[in-house]
Amino acid sequence: MSDILKNHIIAVIGAGTMGNGITHVFAQYGYQVTMIDISPDALSRGLSTITKNLDRMVAKEKITALEKDQTLARIRTSTEIQASVQDATIVIEAATENVDLKLKIFKGLNEFCKPDTILATNTSSISITKIAAVTDRPDRVIGMHFMNPVPVMKLVEIIRGYSTSDDVTNTVMALSQSLDKIPVTVNDYPGFVANRILIPMINEAIIALWEGVAGVEEIDNVMKLGMAHPMGPLQLADFIGLDVVLAITRVLQDGYGQPKYAPCPLLVNMVQAGKLGVKSGEGFYIYNTGDKQLVVSPNFR
Repeated sequence: MSDILKNHIIAVIGAGTMGNGITHVFAQYGYQVTMIDISPDALSRGLSTITKNLDRMVAKEKITALEKDQTLARIRTSTEIQASVQDATIVIEAATENVDLKLKIFKGLNEFCKPDTILATNTSSISITKIAAVTDRPDRVIGMHFMNPVPVMKLVEIIRGYSTSDDVTNTVMALSQSLDKIPVTVNDYPGFVANRILIPMINEAIIALWEGVAGVEEIDNVMKLGMAHPMGPLQLADFIGLDVVLAITRVLQDGYGQPKYAPCPLLVNMVQAGKLGVKSGEGFYIYNTGDKQLVVSPNFR
């Protein structure tokens, strides 16, 4: 890591799946990180997840026990956003994919952070330009979209808002590379690249199921065995969260105004029924409570 990068102090807002994953990788690669969440329980769960993932890496001999301890020592947790971001050089927001919540967070960060602090968001679809507009530093707001699971996946989608500066973009690219990630820059349009392609594919798979073209496992097997996808689109939707899939689909629909982005009625009904995938224990498949282990696919008609 260069001396310039060593000087960065990282704050991550959100201790959920993405937040604790982002905290994990920054700490593992030598950065001091504060993981922030309004819920002490969420922070406890997030730190537990990081510890378990590090234990798994030790067992696979990817890191040593000493490196695990050093990683954990670089992490602190906090429920106080204002106090925890004042000294940060980069803040990465990884809260729920809700535009109103993100705008509220960024209004606060604009007030609490130093003028030169970089404000990044892990949003998977919401406009960086819209988020930046609630600050008085739009040139220092950028998208830093990590893939799940963060400690494993190499890609970071770097999204430039309308006013994002070259300096901020270059800094975030270098930070990503220092985490042994591969950053790819894209411009700020609905869904960016990853979800503009992925989510319509998932939605089309749901439409195929809804229309009775094939069953859940048949659709997933076609994509796994025929297209070499590691996971079928319906099981992937369960892992992402059907509520998140629906939210991103609506971002695409609103952003482009084209009928092809309209969410399948089956997806809408499942979200309304609380069948959200892994997080609720049932989606297109049924899961053991608190476990990602697939049990069986329910009978769709």
